[in-house]
Amino acid sequence: MTALSMRHLRYFDALARHGHFGRAAEDCAISQPALSTQIRDLEELLGAPLIERGGRQARLTHLGEEFASRARAILQAVDELEDFARARSGPGLGRLRLGIIPTVAPYLLPDLMTALQRHFPGIELRPREAVTQKLIDELQDGRLDAAILALPAPENGLTGTLLFEEEFVLVRPAEEADHPVPNAEGLRTMRLLLLEEGHCFREQALAFCAPAQNPPRDLIEGSSLSTLVQMVSAGIGVTLVPEMALSVETRSARVALQRLAQPRPTRSIGMVWRNSTPLVAELREVAAMVQEIRREEIRREEVRRAHPRFA
Repeated sequence: MTALSMRHLRYFDALARHGHFGRAAEDCAISQPALSTQIRDLEELLGAPLIERGGRQARLTHLGEEFASRARAILQAVDELEDFARARSGPGLGRLRLGIIPTVAPYLLPDLMTALQRHFPGIELRPREAVTQKLIDELQDGRLDAAILALPAPENGLTGTLLFEEEFVLVRPAEEADHPVPNAEGLRTMRLLLLEEGHCFREQALAFCAPAQNPPRDLIEGSSLSTLVQMVSAGIGVTLVPEMALSVETRSARVALQRLAQPRPTRSIGMVWRNSTPLVAELREVAAMVQEIRREEIRREEVRRAHPRFA
């Protein structure tokens, strides 16, 4: 029988997180039988079961839950020790595990990855696109180094910095280009297209146009901003889109863009990381790159704002 190893801890942590042998094996890039063997070896080493077997889900025993919590803390400490070594071994980042919310990732990642590779030669980039809560969970568990998301983010041992602020723009069918710009009350009477639950952008949009006591009369959901814009193009309704997404999502769509009356809805995008990370200096460099990328995009947007689709 082998001794307890980091491999045991990482495999069991994956199983505890996914609750499913197949998904955990895929996460660990090994076969399901190999994962099962490692978990059985771990249980033999501990002399007690960690998993309730039977059915499709892998449920943790009481010992398994306690072991998972302790294993996760050890793995996070080891990851931070590796980060400490990277931060002290020389300038730059050897690896960056960066989470980004879906309403930012497609519009920022291409330029950011190019800038990072130029600034940190040889960097190993591991971008991760997911909704806010998943990014927060993975950041706190040590599976991400930092995350770019909408502020404010839950504190819980996290800190960070503001990257930029941006407005929401109304996107409506091209045939409505000459219609008056609605206020928040007017939006509540329109067929509003929003992202599915779980996206923070959905909640931000609703907070502007549909307070809880007065929800919109007609609400349709979509899985992405691209889907929403194409639905608007087809005449199904109207939607709100963050400013940074406009050039990509409306390029080939038959839609009209209108800037809402003051005070316009906005969101703040920031980058957060664990208080305990030793990579603060490097992460602040990454944040500065994002800020410069956004400033350059704004300069390009100033030219696009003269386009006749803007009311």
